[in-house]
Amino acid sequence: MNVRAAPRRALRAARRAGNRLVNLFDPPILVLAYHRVADLTQDPQSLAVHPERFRAQLRFLRRHYELLRLEDSWPRVEKPAAIVTFDDGYADNATAALPILEEENVPATFFVSVGAVESGGEFWWDELERWLLTDASLPNPLEIDTGADRHAWPTKTPEDRRSLYDALHARLRAFRPALRARLLEELRVAADGAASPRPSHRPLTTAEIARLAQSRWASVGAHGVSHTPFATLSLEEQREELRTSRERLQSWSGADVATFSFPFGGRRDFTRDSVRLAREAGFRRVAANAPGQIHRWSDPFVVPRFLVRDWDEERFASELYRFQTA
Repeated sequence: MNVRAAPRRALRAARRAGNRLVNLFDPPILVLAYHRVADLTQDPQSLAVHPERFRAQLRFLRRHYELLRLEDSWPRVEKPAAIVTFDDGYADNATAALPILEEENVPATFFVSVGAVESGGEFWWDELERWLLTDASLPNPLEIDTGADRHAWPTKTPEDRRSLYDALHARLRAFRPALRARLLEELRVAADGAASPRPSHRPLTTAEIARLAQSRWASVGAHGVSHTPFATLSLEEQREELRTSRERLQSWSGADVATFSFPFGGRRDFTRDSVRLAREAGFRRVAANAPGQIHRWSDPFVVPRFLVRDWDEERFASELYRFQTA
């Protein structure tokens, strides 16, 4: 028996019981976090929802939940409510997700990482997948400078490559942007790969961001510049990511950008100072990526969200019920 885990289990049970009691008098608001709407042959981070499953999920939400916007004030609701958000800024947010949202009359907030828009390249985790988990040719072993040392990794089998992918993904997540870019370039050269992005993995363009902002069913929020956990950046670097991402998106969209979502957004990916800086930068809502319900009185600068996966309607309904009783 794990004695240390017992208090944590008791605390979670008490929190769930408290949430259920509060929900009887004030129905909860669930903020949902999506990333992509696409049909991919490979999705190692489970970021994509198939377009038809996405449509079915939206229809379920419309039937059973009051639909709100993240940037608006949160009223007292008569039944559980839901808010739809997207992170990162993939092109399919505009080409696939937005048309379905418009057809189903469901609002959503799209958090965009502006560095990818400006470079036009793939997000770093997609580049990692491209060079390690496809049929790209790699030397065996592959020597990679991981920052602290230079290590040789076997790449002969799919299992070798997956192990390397998992190891590098964990390391790159915490890397500073310049070091991460250098390692990815080393990988690309080793694979003799093209620098241009795959059409299936490209980020939004500025024109597509403007299209999102023009839709009555969409709003644009900021997601930083380099998609680096704020906890690994200095305060000045965090301040610059907040300022730059907001200014760029306001210029491209022609609209006020009032919301922000922390890259990755787990509890260890940002600090109290990060929250303070986001407030000082002028954002009115700040989203995290840790599970939890919100109510009218919840802190608008640390908004919890539930990740949505490629679930069919039955599984989606089951997960939403679990979210409500968490």
